[in-house]
Amino acid sequence: MAFNFISAQEAAEHIKNGDTLGLSGFTAPGNPKIILEAVAEKAAKEHEQGREFKVNIFTGASTNDHVDGVLARNNAINMRAPYQNTPDLRKRINSHDAHYFDRHLSEMAQEVRYGFYGDIDYAIIEAADVSDSGEILLGCGVGNIPTYAPMAKKIFIELNEELPKSLYGMHDIYKPLDPPRRREIPIYAPNDRIGAPTLKVDPSKIVGIVRTKAFDGVKPFTQPDEVSKRIGANVVNFLVSEYRKGRIPKEFLPLQSGVGNVANAVLNYLGEDKELPNFMMYTEVVQDSVLELLRLGKCTFASTCSMTFSDQVESQLFADLDFFHDKILLRPAEISNNPEVIRRLGVIAMNTALEADIFGNVNSTHVLGTRMMNGIGGSGDFCRNSYISIFSCPSITKEGLISNIVPQASHVDHSEHSVDILITDQGIADLRGKDPVQRAREIIDNCAHPMYRELLNDYLKIGRGGQTPLVTDAAFEFHRAFSNLGDMQKADFSKFA
Repeated sequence: MAFNFISAQEAAEHIKNGDTLGLSGFTAPGNPKIILEAVAEKAAKEHEQGREFKVNIFTGASTNDHVDGVLARNNAINMRAPYQNTPDLRKRINSHDAHYFDRHLSEMAQEVRYGFYGDIDYAIIEAADVSDSGEILLGCGVGNIPTYAPMAKKIFIELNEELPKSLYGMHDIYKPLDPPRRREIPIYAPNDRIGAPTLKVDPSKIVGIVRTKAFDGVKPFTQPDEVSKRIGANVVNFLVSEYRKGRIPKEFLPLQSGVGNVANAVLNYLGEDKELPNFMMYTEVVQDSVLELLRLGKCTFASTCSMTFSDQVESQLFADLDFFHDKILLRPAEISNNPEVIRRLGVIAMNTALEADIFGNVNSTHVLGTRMMNGIGGSGDFCRNSYISIFSCPSITKEGLISNIVPQASHVDHSEHSVDILITDQGIADLRGKDPVQRAREIIDNCAHPMYRELLNDYLKIGRGGQTPLVTDAAFEFHRAFSNLGDMQKADFSKFA
């Protein structure tokens, strides 16, 4: 079948106010580069004429400025799910100009298939290649497009000439059956391949192909600061201690690591460690540091949903693709983040928190309990089902004006039941087998910054009994002090005694 090659502006003309768009990709990699920019231009023109124009955007995870950024600046997003991290969209969400519902990444695709969120009008897919029969070779991020594309009424493809066709064979496209016919997902090791190397779509649904030539635009992470280094060292020290005690099998277990400087610091320390054996990863995102670990052989295989490499490292990957071809496998989000597989493989989960309270509850999403930062992402998928669930964060931010260890988390994404280990730059709190008061003392003594330990103990002292000594009128005294006085150190628990 011969496809039409069209411009981004021609593609945008098909898209109408209220349409729901399903995009390929997971973080920046694999996301469209120019069609959504043309849609944003169309929205601006419609708004100038006094007409409403907003679309609904379903993705695998976050996108980039080519999607969420430009659409948000032109107020062109009505509903967005399941995850985002763009400053312009964050502003729209927190001012209620855009509706955002935050979902566990493993659940989004199946919930769309179940019909919870309506129809998909257009799927927009970044591809390295497409055949006349509708076989699509995806790029560096898969996300939920294996669900969105078959469900979409029509499809646009962005054919990115920067993506080498030699990516063929690095994807494992598999879609589970829906209940009541679902069977086990047959992954018994991170490097098991169970699906197809390409995404198959009905070629008659492809409206047009838009040519592009662009890298994903991921900026390199800054070098870890001293706080990140101390957190990274503490995480690795904990893993070494568990390994020595025989609580991690001698062949080790697959690792999952979140995104950011702390995650990179952890992986850097893992690369330097001589005691832990070589390992595999079963994760949702691999970053620059993982490519070096693969090159060195410390990490022997990485199963992921996205290769979130900076442009420079992505160039290195493409230049040396023969070496990495059998060491990385790209899966759909509902497989990379699947609770069944995570629990079967015994994945050790390492994620970050905005804040944690002294009883072990973790807030991953909301600043001071109200303002959405990014979203829960895959942290819930992994922590709830992992062999060991580790959360880390700095003990303080804003030069000590904020303690990230608080009496009560202002928003709870991961309850005390899902958090095994809490790690900050100050130390390690092992929460396993401890009751709420024991956990509180462990966290205060080992994770809280010294400048806040006395205040946190003051809160614990005014507890009025019960297994969890929550004091309802004092629980958010840290947050009140920061909101009203600009400094959590000005919290005063004497008035509640």
